[in-house]
Amino acid sequence: MTESQDHIMWTPSDDRIRQTNITAMIEQVEEDWNVAIQDHKGLYDYSVTEKEKFWQSMVDFAGLTAETWGSTVLENPDHMPGAVWFPDAKLNYAENLLRSREDTDAIVFWGEDQVRNRFTHKELYNAVSVLAQAMRATGLTEGDRVGGYMPNMPETIIAMLAASSIGAIWSSCSPDFGVQGVLDRFGQIKPKIVVACDGYFYNGKSHDSLEKITEILAQLPSVETTIIVPYTRQNPPLENVPNAVQLSNFVAEFQPGYIEFTRLPFNHPLYIMYSSGTTGAPKCIVHGAGGTLLKHVSEHLLHCDEKPDDRVFYFTTCGWMMWNWLVSALACQSTLLLYDGSPFYPDGNVLFNYADAENMTLFGTSAKYIDAVKKAGLAPGETHKLASLKAMASTGSPLVPESFDFVYEKIKEDLHLASISGGTDIIGCFVLGNPAAPVRRGEIQTRAYGLAVDVFDDEGRSLQGEAGDLVCTQPFPSMPIYFWNDEDGAKYRGAYFEDYPNVWCHGDWVELTEHGGMIIYGRSDATLNPGGVRIGTAEIYRQVEQFDEVIEGLCIGQQWDGDTRVVLFVVMREGHDLTDNLIAAIRKRIRENCTPRHVPAKVIATPDIPRTKSGKITELAVRDIIHNRPVKNAEALANADALNFYEDLPELQTD
Repeated sequence: MTESQDHIMWTPSDDRIRQTNITAMIEQVEEDWNVAIQDHKGLYDYSVTEKEKFWQSMVDFAGLTAETWGSTVLENPDHMPGAVWFPDAKLNYAENLLRSREDTDAIVFWGEDQVRNRFTHKELYNAVSVLAQAMRATGLTEGDRVGGYMPNMPETIIAMLAASSIGAIWSSCSPDFGVQGVLDRFGQIKPKIVVACDGYFYNGKSHDSLEKITEILAQLPSVETTIIVPYTRQNPPLENVPNAVQLSNFVAEFQPGYIEFTRLPFNHPLYIMYSSGTTGAPKCIVHGAGGTLLKHVSEHLLHCDEKPDDRVFYFTTCGWMMWNWLVSALACQSTLLLYDGSPFYPDGNVLFNYADAENMTLFGTSAKYIDAVKKAGLAPGETHKLASLKAMASTGSPLVPESFDFVYEKIKEDLHLASISGGTDIIGCFVLGNPAAPVRRGEIQTRAYGLAVDVFDDEGRSLQGEAGDLVCTQPFPSMPIYFWNDEDGAKYRGAYFEDYPNVWCHGDWVELTEHGGMIIYGRSDATLNPGGVRIGTAEIYRQVEQFDEVIEGLCIGQQWDGDTRVVLFVVMREGHDLTDNLIAAIRKRIRENCTPRHVPAKVIATPDIPRTKSGKITELAVRDIIHNRPVKNAEALANADALNFYEDLPELQTD
């Protein structure tokens, strides 16, 4: 343990600990099961040794509603995959988020264009009611898919809740996704309805989406209705958009009333999320309503200590699982604070202005953003009151020790700083904050309640104080229920259970500390993680292969400046050079057809790409070389000498 990691930056007062939801949950568990639990560490131990009892108590503690939860909590508890939670339950996700009808804020929205909007709980319920009726009138029913191509705005949440109230499955991409990126996702799941905005604002500019939407829909014959939400203009031209209707016209004939929530099994599909790999189209990960709800409320209530009067913000897009996570705070009666646009327009103070203006209690962001605020020379604690702010959460990439220093020195001293990490795969976190425990410099505080998180070496032995693979050794409610178009489950098993039988392997390289906290060093697989959004290399290769000048490419993530940057190596065809114009064209194509996050920070010509004896390119070997790590299984390479080029490349030592 290094000195920096053992350095305590913040400690909750005894009074604050007594008032946490963790303390209340301990009392709930003790009363439910006649046990004695000493403290938050004792609660964690109980949550994994008695997982069925813990999750049953969590249902009661969160006040979740269902037609029935059934008498069985878990079937096949020793199987991963194969375990089934609450097999007899009947519930609806949207119903649990819309329990309040109060005239208090449910959603507050700030757009970069200076639009300010808010919905009370009653107004939110009514808006969902009319949209759900209109969707039902089109014939939408349980199991149908609804695709969102939307900014992070209230109408997106309303559309998701309307769809899920019926039992339809929601899936979304943010509007910065290019045409091919959307088709690679929605083309697999074949949505019946698409909800889209006419455009969005970013970095002081208005971006039109209608042309992209029209092109997408031309290749999505499954879409019967396209609901357009005006944002950049009042009456966008829709004559070229297939099956298009403006939102106000779509709901015009319906009046607010009681929502007929369709109560379905615990594992009924709620969301389809996407995770790209090194080959093929993105994997379509299907998450169930019950598991998503349970996992999210456990994190909001216990790890974030949210109360009904809290005002919760996370800077996210609708293409990232943190959007899905944020929305579930409604189940805790919290107010959602939404922002869409650049966090640095017109300057780096906009989100801190938001925090003051709306009495933000939880400020959720990324490690990259905190670093950007630091580099901009800002000191929000000196320029803003931040009086209501109780907690700050950071995810996306490891929060470096120096960023811990900056938060406590320049933002707020009395603040629960929670570095958190998980993923799309579990629609939540494996490790995150603990409001009842000290914050140590450079260290994530705790493993998630209810998840038996461990660290394994290559032989499957448990490690502490040494780096290894992040694993989970027992089933948990928010495991994916299946992958779309994966009838035999082979892709699902291959994604998580190939390395260690009956044990989930997540692909993160981590260390479990003596305090029960965790340090994350990066990915242990070939997945990229720029700005905290996991992307695969396959989508990048698909675009690079379109250039005649390029034979093939290899893409890796380089740890740089507290984040991951995308580095693309290309083998040039004989007679062609990697010019600045070609680099610009490659980046432009990737940006337009994937997302801005896919765009490589560096494009470098290479004479050769290392590959296995079976001919498969080996990204991990190159990544290890550029990080000065030993290459595993170098003997399996057909051309190991190709690795020599990648050692100490000067291009990778600079911005």
